[in-house]
Amino acid sequence: MSTLPYRLEETPGARLGLIVLQSDETVEDEMRALLPASARLMVSRVPSGLEVTPETLAEMQGHLTRAAELFPRGYAFDAVGYACTSGSAVIGSGAVADLIRQGTATRAATNPAAALIAACRAAGVTRLGLVSPYVEDVSARLRDVLQEAGIATPAFGSFNEASEAAVARIDASSVIAAAREVAAQAPVQAVFLSCTNLRTVPVLASLATTLGVPVWSSNLVLAWHLAREGRAIPHHAQPHDLLVPPQAAEI
Repeated sequence: MSTLPYRLEETPGARLGLIVLQSDETVEDEMRALLPASARLMVSRVPSGLEVTPETLAEMQGHLTRAAELFPRGYAFDAVGYACTSGSAVIGSGAVADLIRQGTATRAATNPAAALIAACRAAGVTRLGLVSPYVEDVSARLRDVLQEAGIATPAFGSFNEASEAAVARIDASSVIAAAREVAAQAPVQAVFLSCTNLRTVPVLASLATTLGVPVWSSNLVLAWHLAREGRAIPHHAQPHDLLVPPQAAEI
């Protein structure tokens, strides 16, 4: 056997990590559609319940560090995201970041709740229409987190669905109708479609045009914040910039 020569090189691009719920069927496809092609995305999974309840969400806190430890050893990330909006609201963004950093090296850590607050601040949004798939007590916790950040949710509606598998199969027409109904309840500056397992990306741009305000989703704001914190896009980029076809984008 001959020993063959080789050279080592580093692959360019922002190093981004994503911790996905075991029950999530949607976020990976949507994140890859939203993130810049130059970004390098690695995914780990965290155990999660079949239903979204305060109890199942809180249980993930004990598994987050282990999920982060399953990324390649010695790999230094530019940013890592925990892809659970309601779980971040229950556990807390600060605790989520600490648990991720205990398991892997990353310059920045984020989650959809923190990303939404950052998006609202970047756009000057203080009145948000909220579409949720969650049962009442889970939705209430997310609304409390937003209120604590100075973001009111005067327009709100929920599918009131606990099953993760059902949320992943809610169709586009239902999402569109829900967004329109919530936006009609009260004057708002943006509409947010919550849950990383809810399929939303194909309808966001058309909904924004119809409603006349930005329409964001958990996956859109998480992709935007992950890419911005990971320096894959300019700091001044807005969430809707990720919906522009790459060849026409100015980011």
